[in-house]
Amino acid sequence: MRIVEIRERTVPISSAIANAYIDFSKMTLSLVAVITDVVRDGKPVVGYGFNSNGRYGQGALMRERFIPRIMEAKPETLLNAAGDNLNPDAIWATMFKNEKPGGHGERSVAIGTMDMAIWDATAKIAGKPLFQMLADDHGRKANPRVFVYAAGGYYYPGKDIEKLRAEMQSYLDRGYTVVKMKIGGASLADDIKRIEAVLSMLPSGCQLAVDANGRFDTATAVAYAKGLSAYDLFWYEEAGDPLDYELQAELAQHYAKPMATGENLFSMQDARNLIRYGGMRKDRDWLQFDCALSYGLVEYKRTLKMLEEYGWSPSRCIPHGGHQMSLAIAAGLGLGGNESYPDLFQPYGGFPDGVRVENGHVTLPPLPGIGFEGKSDLYKEMKSLSD
Repeated sequence: MRIVEIRERTVPISSAIANAYIDFSKMTLSLVAVITDVVRDGKPVVGYGFNSNGRYGQGALMRERFIPRIMEAKPETLLNAAGDNLNPDAIWATMFKNEKPGGHGERSVAIGTMDMAIWDATAKIAGKPLFQMLADDHGRKANPRVFVYAAGGYYYPGKDIEKLRAEMQSYLDRGYTVVKMKIGGASLADDIKRIEAVLSMLPSGCQLAVDANGRFDTATAVAYAKGLSAYDLFWYEEAGDPLDYELQAELAQHYAKPMATGENLFSMQDARNLIRYGGMRKDRDWLQFDCALSYGLVEYKRTLKMLEEYGWSPSRCIPHGGHQMSLAIAAGLGLGGNESYPDLFQPYGGFPDGVRVENGHVTLPPLPGIGFEGKSDLYKEMKSLSD
């Protein structure tokens, strides 16, 4: 058993949308195929992966460092003890060989993308959905029913409050109970008008989350906190720079309601510093670490172990990214849910065909691996890379 070839391609996910910090007009991602010599149903087993939106494609790093390290390794060193499947931890260690600690940056995205494809292949070789394999490996009961929220509410040329309300209504009509919108790209007064317009249309039992995408300095973050405190928001997300733990801790002194952050922390060590110094409260706040941006599931499991040591439940984690990898982790390891982009970044976001949102939850079908093959538009793109 061995990995025969690893292929990668940079693909566009461009859009005219913008948040408070960046626009997505030139956004790309990396698509990866890990091809093995294992045959199932007459075809080689192929694992697929891609990186989350918000960070660009990482093909150069993969080609220069991480793919060669895997392909140059002795095949038996990349297998589990029984020799009948891949060993994602060993493959991860091979990719990280000769890398200095710290300075995680873009390499965490490159490794995380490849790690996704490796886990997809591993679960397919095992003949299990990834969520079931993870649950079995950790002595847990898998729960394929996962909470999801609808992320949107971006700034867009010509998008007024009525168009924002129409967008949010479309999410409610599709079964979501929590919707999210961007703030920080307008003045506080204008953002309050946008927030109130959405809140006024939400039925009982539904909530609104807001996301500043790291835009604010401390004074502005606190000013928004005071303004937002009047509303029953699901959370106030990423007010300032993701590595400014002092800002986050100060914000907790002014905002008693739920906060969320973590999508731009790309290692267990950075996540640990947030827990140590960021003033996050384990009884109400949410953590948004995204495995596809932060070295993959191998590192994400280290992060979950760290959280347990600090008394945090995995149920306080709702990952960023809106991809099926995090859905599988949520179902297998007991996370609190996952982000969803109903209309954006397609075909890489969303759920397998036929899966519908019901009362804010989706139920994952028992497809081998991550389940990419169940999403026809996405699988078409993936298969074109491996054919």
